[in-house]
Amino acid sequence: MRRMFFAFAFVPLILATPAFAGDAEVKAAQAAIDGQLKAFIANDGATAYSFAAPNVKQIFPTVDTFMNMVTNGYPPVRKPQTYSFGKVEETSPTSIVQQVLIVGPDGKDYEAVYTLQQQPDGTFQITGCSLRASTSLST
Repeated sequence: MRRMFFAFAFVPLILATPAFAGDAEVKAAQAAIDGQLKAFIANDGATAYSFAAPNVKQIFPTVDTFMNMVTNGYPPVRKPQTYSFGKVEETSPTSIVQQVLIVGPDGKDYEAVYTLQQQPDGTFQITGCSLRASTSLST
């Protein structure tokens, strides 16, 4: 199941500075990621799950299945020591790709690339995330 979650989230790692996305959209997308990461750290699965977009909830229909996938497959995202936002790209007027630089629980550097979609209510929700270990991360 983990592969399905990230298969549609794979995006080219050619990320640009926010040339098209407005500050409000970028901040809203970053707030969704920040909220989810803080919920993971606080062991608040229901809140973490609330930031997932409908396509993710279709694959992982319960909080428990979602949290099991993240806990077992993505420890750096589940329990980051620190994280910061990197490059961002608007891929459409309602879609944003956001790089997040993470120090995982193992002390190693990771790059998470989140995809987010603006919902009909105007909020941004997370449609996917790809994760890779990194020896050199830049913002």
